[in-house]
Amino acid sequence: MLYRFLCQFFSIILLLSMGLGTHGQDSTFSRFPTKKWVLGGVQAGLWGGTFYSLNQTWYANYPRSDFHLYNDWKEWQQMDKAGHAWSSYQISNHTSKIWQWAGMDKKKAVLIGGISGMAYLSIIEILDGYSDKWGFSLPDVMANSAGAGIYVAQELAWNEQRVTIKLSYSPYRYGTLTSRANALFGSGDAEKVLKDYNGQTYWASVNVKSFFPDSHFPNWFNIALGYGARTMLGGYENTWTTVSGMTVNRSDIPRYKRFYLSADVDLTKIKTKNKTLKTVFSLVNVLKIPAPTVEWNGLGKLKIHPFFF
Repeated sequence: MLYRFLCQFFSIILLLSMGLGTHGQDSTFSRFPTKKWVLGGVQAGLWGGTFYSLNQTWYANYPRSDFHLYNDWKEWQQMDKAGHAWSSYQISNHTSKIWQWAGMDKKKAVLIGGISGMAYLSIIEILDGYSDKWGFSLPDVMANSAGAGIYVAQELAWNEQRVTIKLSYSPYRYGTLTSRANALFGSGDAEKVLKDYNGQTYWASVNVKSFFPDSHFPNWFNIALGYGARTMLGGYENTWTTVSGMTVNRSDIPRYKRFYLSADVDLTKIKTKNKTLKTVFSLVNVLKIPAPTVEWNGLGKLKIHPFFF
């Protein structure tokens, strides 16, 4: 799955980087109407190139099949679904900002952003549908739609993002199971950030001032609700077969979910006249700020983290 995640991840980064124009200084390019066509061409080329590359270099390595469905809702404790929603939300948000910078009416830009976020990730499911190893996942499409829908609904209802979908990552130490973890998630730090669901946490970061304008909370103060999972050594169970054909059963290691309550910062709410800093805040705001956190997990334990990311 790594190559597909990399294509999605770096496409998001490129879209975010293009968003520098959202807060950047006016330029000669920005004064011409043709910027809309240029931007549309860049986006179409980016997506078309990604799908062509995936089809030729990733899916070509696996057997093809007739189009079929695959229900993977219970896989990885739904962490991959949270990842789909985060990706779709971020693509929708920043694609919309880019089109607004290009001069498009905000409502139209919001709708195009939402369609882009949902469609980009969902079209990959079509390629999955023709792969013998995977299949077209309706749960994935639902997660893609949820992420895009969260963005669009807030813009249409409130004209702002009061709830932001964010990501954080803390490396998980596997000890004697490191070889199994490396086989699943890769051995490099960059690979693990993208693939290791045991280290990822997804957050719904709620801006308090937006909901309670008369309160004394700062404009940038958020309360974040997080979701994660731990000790998953396979998609569905902690049992696997090694390369030598030996079956390893580690059902003694419990797979469990984790729920969090934490403070956060909406960096886009921090007032500054520096346009470059505004852009940096917008890019970094895809991640949750480390902060004290309360955890309740599926083992029935309550934990206090003085500093959690």
